Amino acid sequence: MLGKGVDTVVHCAARAHMMHEKLANPLAEYRRVNVQGTENLARQAVQAGVRRFVFISSVKVNGEATSPGQPFTPADAPAPQDAYGQSKHEAERALWQVALDTGMEVVVIRPPLVYGPGVKGNFAQMVQWVRRGVPLPLGALDNRRSLVALDNLVGFIALCADPARSPQAANQTFLVADGDDVSTPEMLRRVAHAYGVRARLLPVPVGLMRGAARLLGQAAVADRLFGSLQVDASKARTLLGWTPEVTMQAQLRKMALHRVE
Repeated sequence: MLGKGVDTVVHCAARAHMMHEKLANPLAEYRRVNVQGTENLARQAVQAGVRRFVFISSVKVNGEATSPGQPFTPADAPAPQDAYGQSKHEAERALWQVALDTGMEVVVIRPPLVYGPGVKGNFAQMVQWVRRGVPLPLGALDNRRSLVALDNLVGFIALCADPARSPQAANQTFLVADGDDVSTPEMLRRVAHAYGVRARLLPVPVGLMRGAARLLGQAAVADRLFGSLQVDASKARTLLGWTPEVTMQAQLRKMALHRVE
């Protein structure tokens, strides 16, 4: 139970990064944790007199991929493609209802891939491959990906969590990113540079890799890895005056210093 005197709640806990799902009905568990848990916390926040509730959602509410030069925006119709994205979308809807019922301010932040010390999931796996010199068949990719450095995301959260600094953020949805969209090969080269190694990227034709992925039942994974996902973070800049605090290379160097495993 939240205590009195709390002005803002930042909610970023969630069921996520389930690399080897074992549940027969994962959506039910995602809903239990990410939807019901979020709404329960928000209702407790209202009872405690909290003024603003900042919710860390996910770009997966928008979808899984974009066409080059056509980034997701906060105004796009939600199109989640998996159980995690669906649960985040439903959690957002629950929060808007709480805001409507009670007047508590809600701020929704949908980050794309977040990287920094302690990163997990597929990004951490790729870092390990690069560090170990594993040849990766990704040199021919010409996609574009938006990412957000952990330090940049934390800075934006801090801005949104302070109603005095960001009154315009009340009851708004934001997409946030570094503003330096890169291809997957370029991202891996930057990772290699930060760790002082050489990226071994093989120019395997993308069509061949997609065909192999389909045969292995990994078409969805291939779509996420090979495709583009860009976000338009201009609303954060224009409405709140936010600018990213660190560059991708600076954040990657910080990761290297922390020796992410």
